[in-house]
Amino acid sequence: MEEEARNCRSWLIHKRTQSAGVTQRVRQHLWRTWKGSPSGSRTSCFQPSSVSSEATVPIVEPADSCTGGYRCPGSDAPEPEPVELVVDPESGPEDKSVLTPLVTNGCIKYPGVERETWTRQMDFIMSCVGFAVGLGNIWRFPYLCYKNGGGVFLIPYLLIVLVGGIPVFFLEIALGQFMKQGGVGAWNIAPLFKGLGFASMVIVFFCNTYYIMVLAWGLYYLVHSFTNNLPWATCGNSWNTPECTEDFRHSLCYNRTAGNFTAGCHELANKRSPIVEFWERRVLRISDGIDQLGTIHWQMLLCVLATWIIVYFCIWKGVKSTGKVVYFTALFPYLVLVILLAHGVSLPGALDGIIYYLKPDWSKLGEAQVWIDAGTQIFFSYAIGLGALTALGSYNRFHNNCYRDAYLLALINSTTSFFSGFVVFSVLGFMASEQGVDISKVAESGPGLAFIAYPKAVTLMPVAPLWAALFFFMLLVLGLDSQFVGVEGFITGILDLIPTSMVGGVRREVVVAICCLVCFIIDLSMVTNGGMYIFQLFDYYSASGITLLWQAFWECVVVAWVYGADRFVSDIAWMIGYRPLPWIKWCWLFITPSVCVGIFLFHVVNYKPLNYNKTYVYPWWAEALGWALALASMVCIPATVVIKLLCCQGSLRERWQHLTTPVWGAHHLQYLTMETSLKYLAADGAPQGKQKETTI
Repeated sequence: MEEEARNCRSWLIHKRTQSAGVTQRVRQHLWRTWKGSPSGSRTSCFQPSSVSSEATVPIVEPADSCTGGYRCPGSDAPEPEPVELVVDPESGPEDKSVLTPLVTNGCIKYPGVERETWTRQMDFIMSCVGFAVGLGNIWRFPYLCYKNGGGVFLIPYLLIVLVGGIPVFFLEIALGQFMKQGGVGAWNIAPLFKGLGFASMVIVFFCNTYYIMVLAWGLYYLVHSFTNNLPWATCGNSWNTPECTEDFRHSLCYNRTAGNFTAGCHELANKRSPIVEFWERRVLRISDGIDQLGTIHWQMLLCVLATWIIVYFCIWKGVKSTGKVVYFTALFPYLVLVILLAHGVSLPGALDGIIYYLKPDWSKLGEAQVWIDAGTQIFFSYAIGLGALTALGSYNRFHNNCYRDAYLLALINSTTSFFSGFVVFSVLGFMASEQGVDISKVAESGPGLAFIAYPKAVTLMPVAPLWAALFFFMLLVLGLDSQFVGVEGFITGILDLIPTSMVGGVRREVVVAICCLVCFIIDLSMVTNGGMYIFQLFDYYSASGITLLWQAFWECVVVAWVYGADRFVSDIAWMIGYRPLPWIKWCWLFITPSVCVGIFLFHVVNYKPLNYNKTYVYPWWAEALGWALALASMVCIPATVVIKLLCCQGSLRERWQHLTTPVWGAHHLQYLTMETSLKYLAADGAPQGKQKETTI
């Protein structure tokens, strides 16, 4: 039996080294080893007469929660059968796709579920673009750019992209592709730190829960855009107050002789814009505080429900369906941005807005806040630490060039942010010109830009309903693809946690439905009168810069220091055929963790209590709830480490050795390197109790 298994492994090495850069002499030696074996042994190992994409491997049930490894159920268990490869021995390297082993449990073999892959590699690119390029690129980057010195802001931004954004972005995609697992299972590369996966699951769950509200608001505005007169353009509606006014000509408030405009500036200060009143009194119906939740806004509830239904039917069948949808949701916003820019630059005052956006202020480079804003924006816009990039990468083919993809996606992301600034500030320049105020008075970020500043701008344009509908449809589509991928990442993590023996009995559609339903139930609190306060708690704490930086720091530490930077670079070379530039490794080892720690400490030291609209200060218990949301993900990492160490047996060194031993998936058997394969051959003659270097 041992000789038979040895011959089987020799054949495996021969097949796998055909594309592994191994010399022809070594291949011929391994081939002769197999050809020289008895025909009976070859027949028992290989069955060329039957063609199938399935093969079996003689392993394994989980050993224990300590190692996360595998073993046979007992010393008296029957000896496992040798590997069966149902493949033509004379087939070429192009046939390596059929060498996928079956997942086994204990020594009982049954067909495993082969991991789904993208139909086309462009599906992966479009999904990443759709997820990473989101509302933050449109409503946050342009504001930060003008606030932090205009064009000067690009210097710290690009530097941190190179030393922080791209390295971690590439790490997450490559990790998912190498391990063929989602945000949780991928950390089997160092099981002691599997809490990183649970932390990312918590963060992305919170994001999925509250981010949908932005889409619901956009849908609400979109529906109300299909009217002759935009409802937020005028006073006199049922939701308006006596203080509502449509006249904010600040340029005339100091000149009482101009026209019939006689109101003083102090009188205007007490007036309210119809745009603000529509937002607060019609859309939000906001109460006086978080302790006054009030009733549910049924129209907004329908918008949230409709949005979740769209998300469900776009992802319920897996990446095959998601990959098709994102072609539209990722590309359409670019078309709208080009149309809006072409229209925006034709408006009076647009040039002043663009100059204001890009005008450099070199003194800003000496301010720490500028560098912190650059770093925080990159981690937000690159969607780092959420586990979704890892999930997307896990659906890649094993030899996909993820290194090239990471650079391409980073370029698309940052270019979109920069381009969006021209679109936004051309419109803000026009609005400032029409109102006779400085651009700084109308510049907004976040929801203030999307639901106050831009709606105000379109009311000043000819054919206002058309531009309003176009903008809010783009906003809805831009947010939907981020939501698709966020939910997909969470679902992937959930399915990867389900034991292999149960996978066949769990329908993906049911898991997706339960996930969407749970998130929808939580969203009920955000469609009440006090819902905006709850939304801000989630936004400020659950997926804040602090949680994402904490996550990114530990990701670099685990991969570079626990698993080994050189080892991971070799794994990447195994996948893509060459080694990445050395600076990537140095970033993982030193630079990126240092950047994360620096920005993290700055956030902690300069922490300010949450407030709404600079007027309402949250009570202490609401802040405590917010910190609980933040710690819910952050505590997963140290808690998992402590629990695993306590549950494991042996000395501390032995526990560390066990818990940092990677748990390979079945697909790694197909792509074993020459060195690893030789170790397995040498291990055949070793005592049975001798521990292998890795666990399969």
